[in-house]
Amino acid sequence: MLGIILGLIVLMVLAYLGWSILWVAPIAAGVVAITGGLDLLDAYTDTYMGGFVEFAKAWFPVFMLGAIFGKLMEDTGMARSVAIALTKVIGTKRAILGVIVSSAVLTYGGVSLFVVVFAVYPLALTLFKEANISRKLIPGTVALGAFTFTMTALPGTPQIQNLIPMEYFNTTATAAPIMGIIATMVMGVGGYYYLRWQENIQSKKGEVYTEPDKAVTVDESNPPNFILSVLPLLTVLLTLNLFGWDIIIALLSGILLIMILNIHKVKKFVQAINGGAVGSVTAIINTSAAVGFGTVVKAVPGFDKLTELLLGIKGNPLISEAVAVNILAGATGSASGGMGIALEALGSKYYEIALESGMSPEVFHRVASLASGGLDTLPHNGAVLTLLTITGMSHRDSYKDIFVVAVLLPVVALIIAILFSTIGIY
Repeated sequence: MLGIILGLIVLMVLAYLGWSILWVAPIAAGVVAITGGLDLLDAYTDTYMGGFVEFAKAWFPVFMLGAIFGKLMEDTGMARSVAIALTKVIGTKRAILGVIVSSAVLTYGGVSLFVVVFAVYPLALTLFKEANISRKLIPGTVALGAFTFTMTALPGTPQIQNLIPMEYFNTTATAAPIMGIIATMVMGVGGYYYLRWQENIQSKKGEVYTEPDKAVTVDESNPPNFILSVLPLLTVLLTLNLFGWDIIIALLSGILLIMILNIHKVKKFVQAINGGAVGSVTAIINTSAAVGFGTVVKAVPGFDKLTELLLGIKGNPLISEAVAVNILAGATGSASGGMGIALEALGSKYYEIALESGMSPEVFHRVASLASGGLDTLPHNGAVLTLLTITGMSHRDSYKDIFVVAVLLPVVALIIAILFSTIGIY
């Protein structure tokens, strides 16, 4: 037990200091292996790499196709087209709402969080300038739309944080839809009104829009037609959830449709596909590295004690699942990584509990997904660092808002969702 805790501390501290999870995870796994009495070399080459490879084998096609889909949406201008159309409908007077909705529609349609940040930021600048709102609120606004309810709560979302639990609980992407919708309302509505409140506070303090130090390149070309641009997003959603197609086939359908609708931009395809494929490698390897750590934890004798401790948390077993996923997501700074560790180690136990107790596995799926999107968004999270870098803001400028909308409110939403599940509403 002490070795597992020590390994987690090593993982958390080094990740917080900005060291790559790719080599931090094996070091932390080594600490667990040595203190757990395992042979160090066997623990790495067999146990750790076994978990690493199994996860990569199962999920690399999804990571790669998802990244390619997002990159094609970006490079063909379709992502920008969707964002522009939505912000025009909502209007500049509701700048914050416009950015939230644009970010949410893109992520719910399957576009990766990182692509959304690049696509939405130039539009956010324009809207915030016209509404004279401080740029300090842009990171929190984008985070609310892209890093929260569309990632973990909305039923049917094709984001990886909603797909990973399917393997462990034999569920679908629409698992526990009522819990998901309730959590979405808490995060979405609560986050919007918090940001509006902050807008009023900053306005009273005299903090208004200022031009960024670094000029932002804005694509002035005419974007594709909005109806055509939204079709690939709908294709992925509908084929995954309505027709029940595998996520790989759903993403391939979306990719093919983008290429058909933009056949006149065929010269951009190879570069976009290459860029998406290369970008996906880092994401899948980082998550696989975290899962490998979970495999080593599962192999040491102290794991039985850890399992007993977590499953022994009084009351609803969903609470212990929520605690485990949240803590590990916070330790790794990654929603998918933390969830991967937790479910690799404990997923089968929770599935057994569901079957033995008569609880629906769908509830465990939704709690795991929601819990992954809580403490993951601490200051060392990769998406947070990217968002702040692109927007030119510092942690001091904007992290408070990110924390409220992407850490505090998701945790509150998770608690409320669990409470509803206890009375049979899921």
